[in-house]
Amino acid sequence: MEPYLKELSEKYGVHICGEGGEYETFTLDCPLFKKRIVVDESEVVIHSADAFAPVGYLNLSRLHLEDKVTDNISFLVPSSICPCLSSLGTNPDFEEMEDFCGCISPKVDWRVKDDGHHITRPSLCTKKTIHGYQWISGVTASCTHMEKEVIIQEIKQAFSILQEALESTEFEFKDIVLVNLYVRRMNDFELINSVYQTYFDVNPPARVCVEAPLFDGILFQADCLVHKHEMMNNDNVRHEKQVMHVQSISHWAPANIGPYSQAVKVEDVIYCAGQIALVPCTMKLVAGGIRAEAVLSLNHVEKVLNAMSEHTSLNHIMLAICYVTNKKDIPTVQKLWCRKLKEHATQVTEYDEPSVTHGPLVVAVVPHLPRDASVEWHVVAMNDDPTQRKFISMAGKLQGCKIDCEAVGSSSMSSVALSVSLSLTSQLVASVALDSMLHELSSVMLTAVKELSQDDNLTLLCCRTFYIKDCISGHSLLTGLEEFLKELLGPKSPALILVPVTDLPDLQILHVACWLSL
Repeated sequence: MEPYLKELSEKYGVHICGEGGEYETFTLDCPLFKKRIVVDESEVVIHSADAFAPVGYLNLSRLHLEDKVTDNISFLVPSSICPCLSSLGTNPDFEEMEDFCGCISPKVDWRVKDDGHHITRPSLCTKKTIHGYQWISGVTASCTHMEKEVIIQEIKQAFSILQEALESTEFEFKDIVLVNLYVRRMNDFELINSVYQTYFDVNPPARVCVEAPLFDGILFQADCLVHKHEMMNNDNVRHEKQVMHVQSISHWAPANIGPYSQAVKVEDVIYCAGQIALVPCTMKLVAGGIRAEAVLSLNHVEKVLNAMSEHTSLNHIMLAICYVTNKKDIPTVQKLWCRKLKEHATQVTEYDEPSVTHGPLVVAVVPHLPRDASVEWHVVAMNDDPTQRKFISMAGKLQGCKIDCEAVGSSSMSSVALSVSLSLTSQLVASVALDSMLHELSSVMLTAVKELSQDDNLTLLCCRTFYIKDCISGHSLLTGLEEFLKELLGPKSPALILVPVTDLPDLQILHVACWLSL
């Protein structure tokens, strides 16, 4: 259709999107229809016979319904010719990758006393940045009863706490840009979603939802980024929020399968929802295993970015988090990520030109994903010049473990993404001093930020800390990190979000993904 719409636009000045009612459509069939509509009789009625701009309409005077050939939606668009699957072309290097043998997650004695209590604390609102951002964390629903009515009440209570946190900082639900939702059981998601959707209007925030091995009694935990538009003296909106909320079935990218938007753009930053490998025209998970899922879901990410802002691609990603459900799939997504970035980088740079600086990738293994997917991508992108970004990497070493840190600043230095991981030096390591490790990790992280930018207005908003639940005490980790971050940052401490996972790449036992903004 696109070439014909462009031709109409060039010939007659018709808006390609049909803005202003320049043309209307009537759908006769689509994958959602159980039967197709057949037009038996119609007539064109001219109700304004203006010689320059006549106006008319099509009167459909008689129609009837017909059964489709099959109820199998996928038959309507054969996979062999479906444009949704065009990105699944074979790549020798990718296809011939050897299976990953993996390794057993280490068991470490952290030499720290753990009282065994659940991690419970009031919701935390960070300080508002000069551009109007805040991060709210610590929103949890606790429930030990399995009765539906009790669970719903606990979910409503959690959202009431979030509402109070929003109102205390003069925000509303409509100001939420991004929600990260971690559920203990994906089976409870339908109930959670039924309450969740009542708090948002036609333009809900982007959302990431995964199952995580939360503590017993915790139904879900959530955190969110909020932002409020600023009105200038001339009534113009500063840092306006743009929302992409597409619900129609197409060959483009998956329609929303819940109360969320595909992406939300605030100024130059694009916050994307999590993407799994649904075939857009059928809304079913693609067949072919992890490789097909990884390729298609990452292709969805790219399409959303490009639709949200022209010429925006994977090159513009500042931070990527990839969730998988099996550790042996980690090399697959890592190799795909590197290959796709290399392909895109070569498209925008030539000989002797600056290279593209990409944001860090964090990979975490979780028990389940929506629709039983094997992989889900979540990215934050910046509509900047990726060849003019700033980059710094640092490393630290303690007895039995090592710290790797990398930070990427946007070309305008209005946003920074930071990744810092803690890995054991060997599977034989049996004991590590938790306090020393956390102090060094916090110091390396903040040193990297200071070396990258001297702007005191750049605020550390969020530290999303993925840790192997069976390896590290969540309570001790929370207590230690909060203590050191408050010691180093004082009232500017970020939202500390602990996400227990089943595994991380290689010998990693902890990986922190941070976001900083003006």
